[in-house]
Amino acid sequence: MKISEISFSKSKNTQNQVPYPFLKWAGGKRQLISQMKKFFPKKFNNYIEPFVGGGAVFFELYKKDLIKNGAILIDNNKELINCYRVIKDKVEELIESLCKHKNEKEYYYKIRELDRNPKIYNKISDVEKASRNVFLNKCCYNGLYRVNSKGQFNVPFGRYKNPNYCDVENLRAVSVSLKNVKIIHDSFETCLNYAEQGDFIYFDPPYHPLSATSSFTSYTKEDFGVNYQKKLYNVYRELDNCGCKLMLSNSYSNFILDLYKDYKKVELKAKRSINSDATKRGEIKEILILNIYK
Repeated sequence: MKISEISFSKSKNTQNQVPYPFLKWAGGKRQLISQMKKFFPKKFNNYIEPFVGGGAVFFELYKKDLIKNGAILIDNNKELINCYRVIKDKVEELIESLCKHKNEKEYYYKIRELDRNPKIYNKISDVEKASRNVFLNKCCYNGLYRVNSKGQFNVPFGRYKNPNYCDVENLRAVSVSLKNVKIIHDSFETCLNYAEQGDFIYFDPPYHPLSATSSFTSYTKEDFGVNYQKKLYNVYRELDNCGCKLMLSNSYSNFILDLYKDYKKVELKAKRSINSDATKRGEIKEILILNIYK
């Protein structure tokens, strides 16, 4: 199915609530939107995001009513995509489940340990899995989504006084924004199956590390190394040749600058507060890579 076959309409929200990311996500773009939005194309056919993560760019485009046709959100993180699907289709069930959680250390670890036993975890409903992941994200240390090599969530309890893990109004607003959006669990390459001339595609991949110790790609159990960065570049180039409007975020590194040497680059200043090591938080440079919008 081509994205052009998917209708998109911005439904009325009786509360006039503007949706925003329902999860805190490493590398999330909510704090960079003010710098990025000036480079958004004014007109495009459909919107595709192959590394949706927290979805800050999608929600900004939705808020500005720039998505006139279709939208596809893609991510290779199965748990994340399940959250989007549940919020889209079963938001009231999710809210009911979230309201049952408790912000207590012993309870937190009990919920966190559920994925250690696949036989038990696989029997849990999609709603309960989404509820678990939203709860853990809001109550874990620094809102850091991280899994081990087995794909098991392993972030410790955050000790927050009143974490808002059941943000009812926002969850409902997010559900409205996703009403006619296609949500896909797959690798970034799948965007090639949907993209057409005139579409706007934003890539926010795991960043190329600035040093041997700065890499953080544990959104899934697979790493996103140099070979994947090169594959992503090939996808970017193919979409450029197809006439798509492209924007890509990455680290301000010599490797990335050289890889995308033929494209326009814009330097952004980002504040990173999600690193588990407080001494490594602060302002850093990022790069925004654009093709020439026709």
